[in-house]
Amino acid sequence: MTNTKIEEIKPKKISIINAAFLLMTATFIGQLLGFLRTKLVNANFPITGPHGTDAYFAAFNVPDFFFFTLSAGVVGVAVMPILSDRLSKVGVKHMWELVSSLLNFLSLIMLFVAIIILIFADQLIRYVVAPHLPAAEMHTAATILRLLAFNPFLFTISGLLTAAQQSLGRFFFYAITPIIYNLSIILSIFVFRFNLGLVGLGVGAVIGAVLQLLIVSIGLIKTNFSWTPKIMYKHADFKAVLRNLPPRSLDQGMDQLEDIVETHIASGISSGAISYFNNAYILSTAPILLLGTAISTAAFPRLNRSLSEGKPDEFRADFRRILLILIWISAPVVIISYFTRGYLARIIFSRGNEQISLIFGFLCIAIFFRILYSMISRWFYSNKDTITPLIVSIFTIFLNIVLAVYLSKSSRYGVAGLAIAQSIVAFIEVLVLGSIMTYRDRKIFDMKFLRNLIKIGSVCGFTLVAGYLMISLYPLESKDKGFFQLGIRLSAIALTTLAVHLLISRALELEEAYPVFNRVKRFIIRPIRIEEL
Repeated sequence: MTNTKIEEIKPKKISIINAAFLLMTATFIGQLLGFLRTKLVNANFPITGPHGTDAYFAAFNVPDFFFFTLSAGVVGVAVMPILSDRLSKVGVKHMWELVSSLLNFLSLIMLFVAIIILIFADQLIRYVVAPHLPAAEMHTAATILRLLAFNPFLFTISGLLTAAQQSLGRFFFYAITPIIYNLSIILSIFVFRFNLGLVGLGVGAVIGAVLQLLIVSIGLIKTNFSWTPKIMYKHADFKAVLRNLPPRSLDQGMDQLEDIVETHIASGISSGAISYFNNAYILSTAPILLLGTAISTAAFPRLNRSLSEGKPDEFRADFRRILLILIWISAPVVIISYFTRGYLARIIFSRGNEQISLIFGFLCIAIFFRILYSMISRWFYSNKDTITPLIVSIFTIFLNIVLAVYLSKSSRYGVAGLAIAQSIVAFIEVLVLGSIMTYRDRKIFDMKFLRNLIKIGSVCGFTLVAGYLMISLYPLESKDKGFFQLGIRLSAIALTTLAVHLLISRALELEEAYPVFNRVKRFIIRPIRIEEL
């Protein structure tokens, strides 16, 4: 294969709407499977005991920490602006040379991390993650942790390859990897529950990570990917990634450190507190990933490309439009989530639990601001600034830990205090980053943006009333049980509230609603071609 052919490959042009739709669809399926996974874990294993779910949730904290700290900082937003620059200036061959160097460099680091986890799994659980777990649960958690030791290594390779594929306009394989991972763990529940028990979920997670890598490798077809066994230590782009890596990695690592601290605190509050908090937290991450992460990920390559090509006005226009869409979409989702928190808690935890409902209710504020954060942080990363989000994260994580310790005391809010702390900190983080962004670029927001923001606020007032009226008509009762019964009532509340949001948006001529109505209109009235026999 000649170099000429390699250089002819250009990033596939895909609209932000189409890319976002693909990612949101795949994320929705992945989150639905993740929801089902957690529900099945709750239904098939007790909260406490040798095979209690407290051990299951505690075990995943350590590999997640190392993955997000040492690898996700590179495979995500830290590397893509540089890949975009390299692709547009010197071509795809040289982009793959950089990717190959990063693969070699990060693989060595993550292999070392895997060995550390294997050796010190017991100590990590006992002294860091969940010191108050009973001995039998600690042993189970440590066993699962050892099984998961190599997952950060596998996820690092998969993540870097999908980051390169996104730079080329390929989102499909990035989108479906969470689906493969969740399916693997779900199947492991039924395969191993009567022999390996809870430990079998660790086996399922390992198999899922391997399958992810295999699926991602298929996405390399026709990209002219080539691996070289070297690390370009002296290359300018490699050095640029290494400069971006520490602040972004620390930023991600601080978030994971926050999770470990919260698990540590929860283990001392009461038996089952780890499971209660993690169930509510899983419910809260679904809309964040479905809306914030999916849409901002779809927009990120285009934002990078606009700056790489010297088009700041185009960058601002795209950023404003996407941020408004996120606000418009996320507001009704948060309203519905709050009013239906009891339904959601009872669905994910079959036996019903008021603690999960209470915790999730407090997390709803965090949902909204973390969706906004996913886009606002991209403004900084597109400008190759990973330092500012890091400094703000260090401040907010420290504040979160202080608030979590204070608010989670038994004399105050208990485990719900962890959720209150998260919501307070999520608001402060967006406020600080938004203020810095506005100070640096006075043109980022214009009067049209502010007018649309006011319109969205007006629409949300009607949406709030609609949600309140629907939950008053269909209050959660003790007799309401079963996935289908709860699901039907939940759907009625959600769909009616969303319909009001859409209709009022259309009545006020809110631009963000037009794409939705146009797609529905085309779907309903588009002529159907009937072939003659």
